[in-house]
Amino acid sequence: MMEAIPEAILDTIRRAEKMVLLTHVHPDGDALGSALALRDILEGLGKKTLVFFEEPISFLYTFMPGSDRVCINFEEVKQFAAGGAADSVLLIALDVGDKNRLGRYREELTALAPLLVIDHHLSYDVFGDYSLLEVGISSTAEMVYELALALRATVTLPAAKNLFAAISSDTGSFRYDSTGPRTMRIAADLLELGVRPDEISSALYDNSSLSRLRLLKEVLDTLQLHAEGRVAVVHVEGDMFRRVRAEMDDAEGFVEYPRSLRKVEVAIFLKEKKDGQIGVSLRSKGNFDVSEVARMFGGGGHRKAAGCRFHDEDLSSVRGKILAAVNARLATGA
Repeated sequence: MMEAIPEAILDTIRRAEKMVLLTHVHPDGDALGSALALRDILEGLGKKTLVFFEEPISFLYTFMPGSDRVCINFEEVKQFAAGGAADSVLLIALDVGDKNRLGRYREELTALAPLLVIDHHLSYDVFGDYSLLEVGISSTAEMVYELALALRATVTLPAAKNLFAAISSDTGSFRYDSTGPRTMRIAADLLELGVRPDEISSALYDNSSLSRLRLLKEVLDTLQLHAEGRVAVVHVEGDMFRRVRAEMDDAEGFVEYPRSLRKVEVAIFLKEKKDGQIGVSLRSKGNFDVSEVARMFGGGGHRKAAGCRFHDEDLSSVRGKILAAVNARLATGA
C-alpha cells in the first residue's frame, strides 16, 4: 500500500495553475493511462494542462479516452509554459525511472519549470525538483489514483477507464506479484465508477491486425531455449517487418509468448529498430530479478519486467551479452 503523500507535494500541485504532463519515450499502457487520467483529474480541479509526447501514440492505445488530445509539438509546450509566476507552472513526469528516458527534449523540458516525478520503478535514478516514489506499487496509475484521493479530486469515468487500462497493462492483467490487495481494491473502485473490464481487456488484448499475427509467426520461428529450457529468446529484424508489412508497434507484447512456456524462468525479446538500436525486453517468473540484468546495460524496470537498449551493435552481439548476464545470475541463484 502507498505511503501518505507528503503535504509539500500536494501544496505544490495546488499552487500550480498550468501542468505539463510527460512520460518516457515509447510509452507503454501504464505511462499513457497515467498521463491521460491525471490530465482529466487536474482539469477537474481547474488546472490548465498539456500532455506532451515526442511521438504519436501507438495505434494499440488510441482507445484510451483523451488520446486524441496529446501534443507532439515541443514549440507548443514552450508557448504553453511561458509567462506567469515562478510557481504557476509545474512539469509532472510519470512512470519515468531516469532523466534520459524523457527523450530528446529532456534538457529543454526540465529547464522550463520545476519538475515533479511520480514513479514506482525499483531502478529509479533520482532527478527532478520533487519526487513521489513508491517501489513495489503495481503501477504508476495506482499512484495517480491515490493522488486524486489525496487532492479530493473527482475521478471521472474517462479517467477511471485510463487508470484501469494502465493498471491491467502493468500487472499483466493482475498476474504479476506487484498486484497487492490495494491494487484490487482500487480496481473495484474503478469498476464502481462504470469501467467495464471486458471492454478494456478487449481493447488491450484483442486488438491484433493480420500483419501483427503474421509477424508473431515469424518471431516465434526464431525461438531458442537455453540453460536447459530455463531461458527463452526470440527476436525480430527489420526484414521481418517489411516481409509481412507490419509496423514497429505490432511487436508490442511479444515477449509474453516465450515467457508462457512452462519451464521458462526468463524470457528475452530482442527488437531491431528503424534507427539501428536494439531494444531488449526482459520478463521473468519465480525469483529472478530481470531489472538487475537491465541495469547492467543502462536500462531498468521491475523485478519481473525490465528492458534496455543497445546502440551500434548487432543482434548476435546483444543476444550474447544478455544471455551471458542472465546465465551468470542463474548459476549463482541470484
